[in-house]
Amino acid sequence: MQPLLLLLAFLLPPRAEAGEIIGGHEAKPHSRPYMALVQFLVKEGRKMCGGALVGEDFVLTAAHCLGSSISVTLGAHNIQKQERTQQVIPVRRAIPHPGYDPNNISNDIMLLELARKAKQTAAVKPLSLPWGKAQGDSGGPLMCKNVIQGIVSYGRSDGSPPRAYTKVSSFLPWIKKTMKSL
Repeated sequence: MQPLLLLLAFLLPPRAEAGEIIGGHEAKPHSRPYMALVQFLVKEGRKMCGGALVGEDFVLTAAHCLGSSISVTLGAHNIQKQERTQQVIPVRRAIPHPGYDPNNISNDIMLLELARKAKQTAAVKPLSLPWGKAQGDSGGPLMCKNVIQGIVSYGRSDGSPPRAYTKVSSFLPWIKKTMKSL
């Protein structure tokens, strides 16, 4: 299953925004309870990115998914339907990595502090971070053995590897420090 998710990540166009999946199949409802939909406003309108719940009140996503009026939807299987399992939580604070550079897409990682803790259910559970050394849509997690290893920055529509990929373990000191300080 994990190789299929990785393959799907590579099939998304640059700056994919949780649009269509090419060549995939529907996942079992709520089989990925850590997945988050990040919605935000930019001057062009409403945008969407993926993310991963990594604590009761933290979502990890890509820094290029920054905008105003950010909200996170957890527990969704189909974002086009209202489901009783969904939790929509506003974001209290967006913390892009201090070294994020949109010009060369470096350090494309961001923590979102939620306004309240997510209620853990069968459809909403945080993901483990890779506390050792060591693609979905923008901001979505690259998984290995149920541990987030990376964040997709920009994919390619031809199925070749992403132009940018953020290795989560490289940012663990910043993630831990930031989560503890808030």
